[in-house]
Amino acid sequence: MKKNIIVIIIILLLIATEILKVYFIMPFPGSQKTDTINLAYFIHQSIWSIRIVLIAIVGYPLFQQLRKGEVWEKIVLYILIATYAVIFYVFNFKFLADKIFEQPKVKSFAKTDHYSFGSNKLIIGVELNGESKAYPIEIIAYHHQIKDTLGNQPIMVTYCSVCRTGRVFSPFVNGKFETFRLVGMDHFNAMFEDESTKSWWQQATGIAIAGKLKGTALKEIPSEQMALNDWTIIHPNTLVLEPDHNYKEEYDSLKGFDEGTVKGKLEKRDSASWKNKSWVVGVVLNNKAKAYDWNILQEKKFIQDSMDKTYLLLTTDTTGRSFFMLNRNLDGKIYQFIYDTAKRHMTDNDTHSLWNANGTCFEGSLKGKVLLRIQAYQEFWHSWKYFHPETEIYK
Repeated sequence: MKKNIIVIIIILLLIATEILKVYFIMPFPGSQKTDTINLAYFIHQSIWSIRIVLIAIVGYPLFQQLRKGEVWEKIVLYILIATYAVIFYVFNFKFLADKIFEQPKVKSFAKTDHYSFGSNKLIIGVELNGESKAYPIEIIAYHHQIKDTLGNQPIMVTYCSVCRTGRVFSPFVNGKFETFRLVGMDHFNAMFEDESTKSWWQQATGIAIAGKLKGTALKEIPSEQMALNDWTIIHPNTLVLEPDHNYKEEYDSLKGFDEGTVKGKLEKRDSASWKNKSWVVGVVLNNKAKAYDWNILQEKKFIQDSMDKTYLLLTTDTTGRSFFMLNRNLDGKIYQFIYDTAKRHMTDNDTHSLWNANGTCFEGSLKGKVLLRIQAYQEFWHSWKYFHPETEIYK
């Protein structure tokens, strides 16, 4: 009986190990709310050693029990072995992040006048060396990562739908081109593993949080989120990523993500302010972070603020889909703005010129002038406050 108990315990340990290997880095109940990344990484990297040791311990006594044990004992052991086989298959071939969220099989781009996915779709836009591309969020939110080349440079366009975070990185680590795969998530944020060192990297920060390269940061490439038609105004020659017809069902499951009406509870927006799933606009300047409530922005149409001696202007377009973080310092002068409700445009107090939400003056003495855009992000509040715990809140 004692040997039976030991055999059963070891098989249960094997089962538990296979489950925990995936549990800690996927959005299972309770798995994303504690700091278990070091334990998860240890299990992930040591899994074969753990398997070999446990199987070596249990192998002979299990064989003996299956030969000489009572019928009921054999039945129990066969059930446990079958259970382990099923768990092994499911948690190593079905529940892996990069098996659930595959990379595109067909990657093609179109000019905006031939684009089939809709001109009002939200995109992550990137411009490098005079070339620009737009990546629709409802496409990259499924794939989580798009590997591409822009302006003769490799880029890594990433998106985490559970955090509503879009980031673009250079895939070079210490000067070496690196290949990444989606390995899971940490605190609800997508996490990538590099091929060379098997280190794990946060999508929201680009920082390696486990492995040989822990503490290393990927170089972030400036990007912007806005509606495609607004991006096209700024970048008329842009190319736009087309949907891969192999993943129509997966894209359909994310319909409404742009508006926050998608059905999945991990991605659906909370329309109230400062809730976990509320939308905020975040900005980081000189290692200081600040968050702005999306509802206030939609109500006021623009927010004037200052942060670390930078004079900010946060705006939204008339549709409420795009946002722009702008610098109010133009040619050494700090401008103040008001929103002209009748004309539905901004006016500066000095020259009374008219300005678009994207920071372009289109009428008045400053016509043709453009305010510098500042890197900013739209995110779920739970994500922004976790990755920027010292963030200031605009009120």
